[in-house]
Amino acid sequence: MYIGEVLAADCANGIGMRVSVFVSGCTNRCKGCFQPETWDFHYGVEYTQDMEDKILKELSRGYYDGLTILGGEPFELENQEEVARLVRRVRKEIPERTIWMYTGFIYDQDLVPGGSRYGDKTDEILDNIDVLVDGRFVIEQKSIGLLFRGSTNQRIIDMKQTRASQRVVLDPLNDRSE
Repeated sequence: MYIGEVLAADCANGIGMRVSVFVSGCTNRCKGCFQPETWDFHYGVEYTQDMEDKILKELSRGYYDGLTILGGEPFELENQEEVARLVRRVRKEIPERTIWMYTGFIYDQDLVPGGSRYGDKTDEILDNIDVLVDGRFVIEQKSIGLLFRGSTNQRIIDMKQTRASQRVVLDPLNDRSE
């Protein structure tokens, strides 16, 4: 896996102060994407143990609320092993931090058994994140007034409640605007 950027002290991609990790590689290639350079699976630098250690060290600072993983596309099958490792490590070492993830894929279609991006690490990732923002960015549905998403088709999903109830449970933020 490659990383396009690690952004410290980010407040645009989830609640509170966050460390945001932009993975590389995306087959969705949404029209109007704000980071088309991340479509390339080799954009940026290779993800290493040293990089992971630095992410965890930064995230352990007291002023952070959590980690956000976005892209590119974290749920490309090529990225899931390293994403799962990072999420697992955050849950173990800094369990009080929330984990948000953004995907252009649809949770209840693409990330379930039989779905196009369901692999052997998908459930582990989904079981360990707090919030999933799903759905492709659709430029015709773009709205600058939405919280934490770019187009009205995208959903903010409470993953703890969704996984427990086995049905999609939207986060209350889904109905709010800026």
